[in-house]
Amino acid sequence: MRRPERMAEALREAITEIVSYELEDPRVHSASVTEVRLSENGRDAKVYVLVEGEENEIREAMKALRNAEKYVRQQAAISLGLHHAPHVHFVRDTVEERAGRIDRILEEMKENSHES
Repeated sequence: MRRPERMAEALREAITEIVSYELEDPRVHSASVTEVRLSENGRDAKVYVLVEGEENEIREAMKALRNAEKYVRQQAAISLGLHHAPHVHFVRDTVEERAGRIDRILEEMKENSHES
């Protein structure tokens, strides 16, 4: 694994711990970090997050995470012993949501074909 990939994985693990155990905001309890992608220069990290719940709950959780970006960056730097941690940017991960919708559509199609 190349260095940027190792750093992204280490950041994912550290940020997962921070979001899961250090953030006390109840809006983020259903959030899970799915992936971290570093920019080419290593100064920015997109943190993909999957949030369970209704649309308004998801929006509130994302708002809370964005408000905590600076804190998460500082804690990740401490956790990983970094002098300069990348700026953290939380992004909603919609891949699994889309996969779930596709699964439901396929299931409905399957049920409809059995009824015919």
